[in-house]
Amino acid sequence: MPKFSEIFRNPFSFLGARSGQEERLASYVIREHDRGRSLEEILNDRYLLNRTTPQQRARLLDRPEVIEAMGRDTVEAARGSVGP
Repeated sequence: MPKFSEIFRNPFSFLGARSGQEERLASYVIREHDRGRSLEEILNDRYLLNRTTPQQRARLLDRPEVIEAMGRDTVEAARGSVGP
Protein backbone atom coordinates (compact mmCIF):
# COMPACT_ATOMS: atom_id res chain seq x y z
CA MET A 1 0.00 0.00 0.00
CA PRO A 2 1.42 3.40 -0.92
CA LYS A 3 2.28 5.87 1.78
CA PHE A 4 -0.01 8.84 2.24
CA SER A 5 2.79 11.21 1.21
CA GLU A 6 3.22 9.31 -2.09
CA ILE A 7 -0.49 9.60 -2.86
CA PHE A 8 -0.52 13.28 -1.96
CA ARG A 9 2.35 14.00 -4.36
CA ASN A 10 0.48 12.46 -7.27
CA PRO A 11 -3.09 11.60 -6.30
CA PHE A 12 -3.91 10.12 -9.73
CA SER A 13 -0.85 7.89 -10.09
CA PHE A 14 -2.91 4.78 -9.37
CA LEU A 15 -5.10 5.26 -12.45
CA GLY A 16 -2.56 3.90 -14.92
CA ALA A 17 -0.71 1.58 -12.60
CA ARG A 18 -1.03 -2.19 -12.51
CA SER A 19 -0.34 -4.07 -9.36
CA GLY A 20 3.03 -5.68 -8.87
CA GLN A 21 1.30 -8.90 -7.90
CA GLU A 22 -0.59 -8.96 -11.19
CA GLU A 23 2.68 -8.43 -13.08
CA ARG A 24 4.32 -11.35 -11.24
CA LEU A 25 1.34 -13.62 -11.85
CA ALA A 26 1.27 -12.80 -15.56
CA SER A 27 5.00 -13.58 -15.73
CA TYR A 28 4.33 -16.87 -13.93
CA VAL A 29 1.59 -17.85 -16.40
CA ILE A 30 3.81 -17.05 -19.39
CA ARG A 31 6.84 -18.83 -17.91
CA GLU A 32 4.86 -21.98 -17.10
CA HIS A 33 3.33 -22.00 -20.58
CA ASP A 34 6.82 -21.71 -22.08
CA ARG A 35 7.74 -24.80 -20.04
CA GLY A 36 5.04 -26.74 -21.87
CA ARG A 37 2.07 -26.60 -19.50
CA SER A 38 -1.41 -25.96 -20.87
CA LEU A 39 -3.18 -22.75 -19.93
CA GLU A 40 -6.01 -24.67 -18.27
CA GLU A 41 -3.50 -26.57 -16.12
CA ILE A 42 -1.76 -23.33 -15.13
CA LEU A 43 -5.04 -21.61 -14.22
CA ASN A 44 -5.92 -24.54 -11.95
CA ASP A 45 -2.48 -24.49 -10.35
CA ARG A 46 -2.49 -24.16 -6.55
CA TYR A 47 -0.04 -21.25 -6.85
CA LEU A 48 -2.61 -19.17 -8.76
CA LEU A 49 -5.68 -20.47 -6.93
CA ASN A 50 -4.20 -19.53 -3.55
CA ARG A 51 -3.23 -16.03 -4.65
CA THR A 52 -6.12 -14.90 -6.84
CA THR A 53 -9.87 -14.63 -7.09
CA PRO A 54 -11.72 -15.80 -10.21
CA GLN A 55 -11.98 -12.15 -11.26
CA GLN A 56 -8.21 -11.67 -10.95
CA ARG A 57 -7.55 -14.80 -13.01
CA ALA A 58 -9.97 -13.51 -15.66
CA ARG A 59 -8.07 -10.19 -15.71
CA LEU A 60 -4.83 -12.09 -16.31
CA LEU A 61 -6.38 -13.38 -19.53
CA ASP A 62 -7.01 -9.79 -20.66
CA ARG A 63 -3.37 -8.78 -20.42
CA PRO A 64 -1.78 -8.20 -23.85
CA GLU A 65 1.44 -10.00 -22.98
CA VAL A 66 -0.46 -13.13 -21.89
CA ILE A 67 -2.60 -13.09 -25.05
CA GLU A 68 0.50 -12.66 -27.19
CA ALA A 69 2.38 -15.48 -25.46
CA MET A 70 -0.52 -17.95 -25.46
CA GLY A 71 -2.36 -17.06 -28.61
CA ARG A 72 -5.79 -15.50 -28.79
CA ASP A 73 -7.58 -18.83 -29.45
CA THR A 74 -6.05 -20.47 -26.37
CA VAL A 75 -6.97 -17.53 -24.14
CA GLU A 76 -10.53 -17.37 -25.49
CA ALA A 77 -10.99 -21.09 -24.82
CA ALA A 78 -9.73 -20.70 -21.24
CA ARG A 79 -11.96 -17.71 -20.41
CA GLY A 80 -15.01 -19.92 -20.06
CA SER A 81 -13.42 -22.02 -17.35
CA VAL A 82 -12.22 -19.08 -15.23
CA GLY A 83 -15.51 -17.41 -14.38
CA PRO A 84 -16.67 -13.79 -14.65
